[in-house]
Amino acid sequence: MERIHIYHSNDVHSHLEHWPRIQDFLQQKRAQYEAAEEDFFLFDIGDFIDRWHPLTDATMGKANVNLLNESCYTAITIGNNEGINLPHESLNHLYKEAQFDVLLANLYQQDGQLPDWAKPYTIYHTKKGTKIGVIGLTAPFVQLYELLGWICTDPFSEMEKWIHQLKTEVDIVILLSHLGIQDDERMVQMFPDIDVIIGAHTHHVFPDGKLINGTLLGAAGKFGYYLGQITLEVNQDKTIASKVATLYEYNSLPPLADEVEKVQLFINTGKELLQEQVITLKHPLESHPFQETELSMLLCQAVREWCKADCAMVNAGLLLGPLLGKVTLYDLLTICPHPINPCVVEVTGAELLKLIQESKNETLHHKQIKGLGFRGDVLGIFVYDGIQFQTDGIYIANEELVLSKMYTLALPDMFTFGHFFKDVLPIKEKKYLLPEFLRDILRWKLEN
Repeated sequence: MERIHIYHSNDVHSHLEHWPRIQDFLQQKRAQYEAAEEDFFLFDIGDFIDRWHPLTDATMGKANVNLLNESCYTAITIGNNEGINLPHESLNHLYKEAQFDVLLANLYQQDGQLPDWAKPYTIYHTKKGTKIGVIGLTAPFVQLYELLGWICTDPFSEMEKWIHQLKTEVDIVILLSHLGIQDDERMVQMFPDIDVIIGAHTHHVFPDGKLINGTLLGAAGKFGYYLGQITLEVNQDKTIASKVATLYEYNSLPPLADEVEKVQLFINTGKELLQEQVITLKHPLESHPFQETELSMLLCQAVREWCKADCAMVNAGLLLGPLLGKVTLYDLLTICPHPINPCVVEVTGAELLKLIQESKNETLHHKQIKGLGFRGDVLGIFVYDGIQFQTDGIYIANEELVLSKMYTLALPDMFTFGHFFKDVLPIKEKKYLLPEFLRDILRWKLEN
């Protein structure tokens, strides 16, 4: 009986405070299985990078790739944080020094060719000659990829294209899926030839895996809180005798004597690389999630001007601290770490009025947000630019709001991805402005 050991991580999101311990644990496991002459594979399922971390932002993710190299990863696929939170050229050069395979079947250059740093699948041979085909797929944020100069295709169509060819070449099929739990379960129904799906994107956790119609699903949550293991036992005729999944909790892993120093070094290195000065302020710019401040108004004004919109609204909770004195790129990252882009929607005056009224809901202001690119705590109040509140009504660019008139509204893109303003925004066509984040636009405003 052949035993194959597969370890996997996903959605680490640059939570490098967990990385030294995880890396050491992986090195120990690799040595253990090599000594036993058993095969060891190591996969990451995307969103390993997240530009909230100074080291990631300063190196555009290349430092994260070095960490994967050091841990001798076998292969990875990308998540949306690699795919749509990096400019085209940054992603195109991200894996130039990678010592692992990047498996990605549904991302193409504009000419319809796969990028030279990726391939749809690869085949690994174990010591006993078992052939394992591994394919990678990422979440199809089609419109956003298009704005960045990529073509992101339907993952199910790509799987349909590759699965039959792959199955004729290998004994075992594994999918690295940054698609989310619902699409993974749909994959099982549509493609029963997949033996194992290692999932990500929706940050779900399968402590003992999930077996559906003979396909084993594994997933390890987020932020390095867990590390996954899947063990396959294979018969001499290359059929799978058993599939077992388990998770290791980070807190259960042996701590390192110097892990605090290593984690701090990640931060300090990034901070040093982000010391470029943006501006020297004559007076502090304060922030407060529940008060309109000069800084929050400055951000809102910057968003409206950048988008060339009639008006704008942003939530004050986006700003996580003040700016004072010499302002560096690190300072801007610290107070505005979100991978959030501006967005423009065209609305009628009546729709704009409804959005404004909903934005003044105090329950919304105190809402705690997870995901959608938001890296703060609470939403905060909304501040407005180009919108004036007078005793006799609401004015847009100093003219009274007309219910039947069309207006352009600029706002953070997070409000178009979630469950906000559901009566208006979901049905609207959105114009996303990429690749600049809100902190880039705030920098532009400060410099000008």
